[in-house]
Amino acid sequence: MKPLHILLGGSILGALQISNAAAEPSADDLAKQLANPVAALISVPFQYNYDENIGPDDKGTRHTLNIQPVIPMSLSEDWNLISRTVLPVIDQTDIAPGSGNQTGTGDTVQSLFFSPKAPSESGWIWGVGAAMLLPTASEDLLGSDQWGLGPTAVALRQAGPWTYGALVNHVERVAGDRDKARVSSTFLQPFLVRAFPGGVSMALNTESTYDWKGREAGVPINLQLNKVTRIGDQMVQFGAGLRYWAESTENGPEGLGFRLTMVLLYPK
Repeated sequence: MKPLHILLGGSILGALQISNAAAEPSADDLAKQLANPVAALISVPFQYNYDENIGPDDKGTRHTLNIQPVIPMSLSEDWNLISRTVLPVIDQTDIAPGSGNQTGTGDTVQSLFFSPKAPSESGWIWGVGAAMLLPTASEDLLGSDQWGLGPTAVALRQAGPWTYGALVNHVERVAGDRDKARVSSTFLQPFLVRAFPGGVSMALNTESTYDWKGREAGVPINLQLNKVTRIGDQMVQFGAGLRYWAESTENGPEGLGFRLTMVLLYPK
């Protein structure tokens, strides 16, 4: 028979392990939080997009890696402030006749959402705030060289395995290069996500952008399969999917492209 102190030590250790396992979010829980743009979950998404048929002669190609850290901050017992950043790293070739190749950073979009910690009585989750355009482009053809500011909002519901809602922002130039076309752009992203057991999800969205000065719209439709898993001690979501340009600007991408994602997760 084992000594009492060994039995007690083993019991306490086992209880602690069970408690830690219970406290750690499951892959299904994390997948559900990732479907919510204003969830209280620290994450660092890396989103790679490939698009082609760009330019007046349809010979251009573009590779874009969007680095998109999401950082929630607790303001009070009832409110969070969610910081969402999109910093694009771009490699593009022949997007205009004689333009050659450009590689570097594009303009950053920084959004801040004030969001209640609890859903409304009807089950809606929402957030409102400001979106800012920061001229971080490393080359002229990779950005607008303008500062922009405008409102942003998101609303969604999560019912069973489904998440549905929309995110919108509008950005107007407030300073910067006046020789370039004025930034006046609306972004609309309706989304639908279906969760499956094992941290798997299927996401469908559009990322429509309307240029009010040029009176042009770009509407890519994205369909993606995602999976939350663990690599060592790090929780990660991997995803892959196709994108189809249902509508494009005069010299924008056309046809099919694809998307790959990796999201580093840091649950509390």
